[in-house]
Amino acid sequence: MRAVDVVGDAIDNTLRSKARTALTVVAIVIGSFTLTLTSGVGTGINAYINKTVASIGARDVMTVTKTVPAAQDSEAPIAYDPNAPTSSGDSMGGEEAKPITAAELKDLARVPGVLSVEPTLTVRADYVQQAAGTKYQAEVGGFVAGMSLDLAAGQQLGWNASQNQVTIPVTYVQPLGYASNAAAIGTTVTIGITAANGNATTVTATVVGVSVAGFSGGGSLTPNAALSRALYDAQSVGLKEAARTSYPSAAIRFDPAATAAEVTALKARLAAIGYDGATVSDQLGIYRTAIDAVVLILNGFAAIALLAAGFGIVNTLLMSVQERTREIGLMKAMGMPGGSVFGVFSTEAVFIGLLGSAIGAGLAIVAGSLTSGLLAGSLLTDLPGLQIIAFDPVAIGIIVGTVMAIAFLAGTIPAVRAARQDPIDALRYE
Repeated sequence: MRAVDVVGDAIDNTLRSKARTALTVVAIVIGSFTLTLTSGVGTGINAYINKTVASIGARDVMTVTKTVPAAQDSEAPIAYDPNAPTSSGDSMGGEEAKPITAAELKDLARVPGVLSVEPTLTVRADYVQQAAGTKYQAEVGGFVAGMSLDLAAGQQLGWNASQNQVTIPVTYVQPLGYASNAAAIGTTVTIGITAANGNATTVTATVVGVSVAGFSGGGSLTPNAALSRALYDAQSVGLKEAARTSYPSAAIRFDPAATAAEVTALKARLAAIGYDGATVSDQLGIYRTAIDAVVLILNGFAAIALLAAGFGIVNTLLMSVQERTREIGLMKAMGMPGGSVFGVFSTEAVFIGLLGSAIGAGLAIVAGSLTSGLLAGSLLTDLPGLQIIAFDPVAIGIIVGTVMAIAFLAGTIPAVRAARQDPIDALRYE
């Protein structure tokens, strides 16, 4: 019996009892729908995280801080260090991380696997102002070579440009007096700074881009290297040389082709000399873990639905075998081998799985797309670019294939029973 005939007979037999087949298919649709939808949630959020990784940091950069000692049980006072940063209340009961000095930056540069080291320049701006307009409070974010901001207008910062460049958040465009995002590009803004000696000063910069909110936020000014140094120098007036050349952290660059094992080895070498290193993936790891855990739990509910659907397939085909016992006996009496009989009933099970999984996936894509669009225009307006539910064709194909495989396994018992029918006994069956 040709394969095309097996498939044709399987489809015809499946549609014989439309009500029974429909009820079985509905159970599969529920499981497939849930699997596709939860997979879409994971795909959408992880895609957004991947998109915003570039605005948080470069993939070949590791943020390094000095290892913070564990909190001591003793309540003895800690000796004053004039070069230590002021407590920010983030020590969680332990000691504050000590600053990294200029000499220690050179030590870091000598660690095997480190290509370059850049100090992190922390800047606290007072305000930003355009022309003689209103002054607005502003935060200054960090930027390293390799980062790529999500822009509504303009271009990326020129890291090595000698000109002071800055990107402003899209929420600052209208307050600063610009008619549109594009109108801000190429203009000059003034950033106010209070120096360590208490004197107020300003630094000017050219707006090269307008940034939108991302996974890590989006409400801060982002300077290039030249502007970061200019702001830091203006802020440091009045500080002693030791304090001015001490930094809370440093960014080390390593080989972008480094494997996970090589990155882990680099962290171990840094830890051996008293430093903690964290890549962008490390910083986002907790978010990915939480998202994957939620998706896994939701997939568990879908698996329960598919398990119930599997029993439905077994029941449907067992009843079909019983109803078609004399037909099976006639086919075998006419020379159809047991393998072909098995193939007919197995194909019926696979067809039921294909029908249910395709309908479920299709409904999930429609529902997910509509829901994602509604959320993007309401609850998620502060996170432009986030498509909470997105669908990967490969993932959908895997889901459909998995459901069909489950259906095949569920149909094995009835198919084996049909293949083992004795033709004489089957013909006598009433």
